[in-house]
Amino acid sequence: MTGAAAEPRPRDARFILTCVGVGLLAGLLSGLFGVGGGTVIVPLLVLILGFDQRLAAGTSLAAIVPTATVGVISYAIHGSVAWIPALLLAVGAVVGAQIGTWLLPRISLTALRWGFVGFLVIVIVSLFLVIPSREAELPLTFLTGAALVLLGVFTGTVAGLIGVGGGIIVVPALMLLFGTSDLIAKGTSLLMMIPTAVSGTVGNIKRSNVDLVAAAIIGGAACTTTALGAWIATIVDPFVGNVLFAVFLTVIAVQMALRAIRGRKKKA
Repeated sequence: MTGAAAEPRPRDARFILTCVGVGLLAGLLSGLFGVGGGTVIVPLLVLILGFDQRLAAGTSLAAIVPTATVGVISYAIHGSVAWIPALLLAVGAVVGAQIGTWLLPRISLTALRWGFVGFLVIVIVSLFLVIPSREAELPLTFLTGAALVLLGVFTGTVAGLIGVGGGIIVVPALMLLFGTSDLIAKGTSLLMMIPTAVSGTVGNIKRSNVDLVAAAIIGGAACTTTALGAWIATIVDPFVGNVLFAVFLTVIAVQMALRAIRGRKKKA
């Protein structure tokens, strides 16, 4: 059992209100960008509540399950979910999630933080390279199917390591590599991440890397704003949305980089 999991935090008003606030923001971004909300949950749990990076990652992955479910329903209403591609992504992601959660306790906190920062930098750059289109669909061939499974494995591994549902990998990848419309990419991403998050959460619970109380509060709060985010996604200009998201991720990346630097100095 990890040290962080062995010392439960007091469930005081600050803890509950923070979890609710994190959940509301995560749910809005989940619906708006087709992500699970881990890019909000993980850094805020670390920065505000002082969660260990591993515990924050596991808690985030558990909270993603109800959040993504509401998001899928919201996008499905508009016909913006590619069901079979999502299942192929999920097959690979479930395997990848187990790889990620197995690696999680074997990697240093400093390495995890720098890995998270590097991951966000890649996503930020990709947001400026992708030109979203509302007309494009997701064609399914043998090669495309195989590529989706491989993308799922990579996504699931990252999900198990840093607590994101994989949307910030899958959405840009579907648009940039597969030529998919931004709305279909988001709806498909949310569907894919449900079994991924469930699989990763099972592994994290076994390894005591989940705060179930925090996950329940965050997930419940997120469900109340996910549909709103999905609705906004249908009316906001896709490129403007990408730019705003990139700005947000830049702030998070800088904060996590500073923590990684401080952590390294303490060890030195």
